[in-house]
Amino acid sequence: MKNLFDPRETDIGEKPMSQSTDDDPIIDGDLLAAHLLETGPELPRMQDDLHGLIASRHRLLTVHSTDERVEFEAILDVARLMERTVQDWTQTSGVRVFSPFATEPAAVSGTTKPEYAIQYFIRQNQTAICCMRGVAPFSHQPLFRRLLQDYLDQADSERECLILMDDEALHPRVHRLAAPWHPGLPDKAELAQIAQTTWRRAQGVVAADVEDVVKGNLDQLVMNLSGLTRSEAERVVESVVLDPQRESSDLQKIIEAKRRMLESSGSLESMTIDFDIDEVGGLKGLKRWLVKRRGAFSDRARDYGIEPPRGVLMLGVPGTGKSLCARAVAADWGMPLLRLDPGMLYQKFVGESENQLRQAIQQAEAMAPAILWIDEIEKAFASASATSADGGLSQRMFGTLLSWMQDHREPIFIVATANDISALPPELMRKGRFDEVFFIDLPGVTARRQIFQIHLQRRGREPEIFGLDELADASKDLTGAEIEESIRGGMFQAFSEDRELRTEDILHAIAETCPLSSLMAERIEALRAWAANRCIPADGD
Repeated sequence: MKNLFDPRETDIGEKPMSQSTDDDPIIDGDLLAAHLLETGPELPRMQDDLHGLIASRHRLLTVHSTDERVEFEAILDVARLMERTVQDWTQTSGVRVFSPFATEPAAVSGTTKPEYAIQYFIRQNQTAICCMRGVAPFSHQPLFRRLLQDYLDQADSERECLILMDDEALHPRVHRLAAPWHPGLPDKAELAQIAQTTWRRAQGVVAADVEDVVKGNLDQLVMNLSGLTRSEAERVVESVVLDPQRESSDLQKIIEAKRRMLESSGSLESMTIDFDIDEVGGLKGLKRWLVKRRGAFSDRARDYGIEPPRGVLMLGVPGTGKSLCARAVAADWGMPLLRLDPGMLYQKFVGESENQLRQAIQQAEAMAPAILWIDEIEKAFASASATSADGGLSQRMFGTLLSWMQDHREPIFIVATANDISALPPELMRKGRFDEVFFIDLPGVTARRQIFQIHLQRRGREPEIFGLDELADASKDLTGAEIEESIRGGMFQAFSEDRELRTEDILHAIAETCPLSSLMAERIEALRAWAANRCIPADGD
């Protein structure tokens, strides 16, 4: 009986290599060769990093794959530059040999099992870069690790290198034997090239036409593509029909396509934006602050020496428009809005809560540049400032969040809202976490008039035919949400009587409202007293 793990008895590699007949995509060698000739001695960053690792005589490399097709093309690029063959293995195709500048690979029969593939690599006496894709499940098997060690013991460090590629974690013992290769995400220059090339291919136009089209908007387009892999960026651009005028709606389509591609689950929710900041009544001081920082995430601002703003904390009475502002900022700045639901962070299993928070942070970083809206932040971390019965979980999670808020370098603007600032730990308030803390009080008479006007227009009514001044005076103690509800109540009354809405209907609904300012009078006064010398009035001049 043959011992299949003895190279002297196995017939692996002894059969002649035949042309591949599987359905795997074939890399166009001529195209890649032309690419290398165009780029000259300066390789793209991903290929340059790999070339440096191989040239340094690392015999085993690992890569946590996020874009397998692009990463494998980078391996082929480097192999052709170094005049080496690529011996590539997948479980479905076995070993395939890519010779320099060949248009099709040659398949090696009998090598679909990973142990047979490693034996084939050991027996070959030629310069080659070996690659194994999808090996994470096998890396946990003792036999695989033993054969991998045999390969390292016999490989010629000047001539051979084995790259293990998977989107899942490899066994820790394998990691200890290897040097990591980090392809990374594309930078702005590469994203700009991807956007133009993909647009040109999809529209069938020449490069000069593309330059005319993207002029003035390319920076914002690239900013909204950041955080995606190369293949994801291509798919997003292809999914958006860009007209020659480069309307602002096209950039919003890019944001929406990116949002769908990175659709999140659990504690982080991607929000749809359907209005702008002009549809928020009042809050003049907050609006001016935001307008001044509108372009702070651009390359122009960075070249000027401006650091991107970190975020704002909005404290105020419930129903005064704090959540509405988070949506309006995202719409005004042309950035995706991510909502962190604190109630979804806490899980019943040990370690799951911390993992939920880490995943939410990683998702936000992948979507950057983005607005991260932490709604009612005091609900998630109130117990972090006092003795609690959760075994220190709140303190650990709060510490993780604070460290990330202080140290992160991704273009993420945090909008945190709170109704009860006394429940929050004081370290959250210091400078460096947020740029500013705004207090949103009950709307003044001018803001109330604007709110009535905005909500009447949304409902297809002409505000001029209503007594806006009378309504603003009558709603003195109402929040913005209560003003909206009074319009809805008046419309129900008018609809039930089969007539058009009148000012009297809204006034009647206001008279029947028991405002929150009466129900929570003591708490609101205490909140105002606390914020008097600590916060900036959001509606101030």
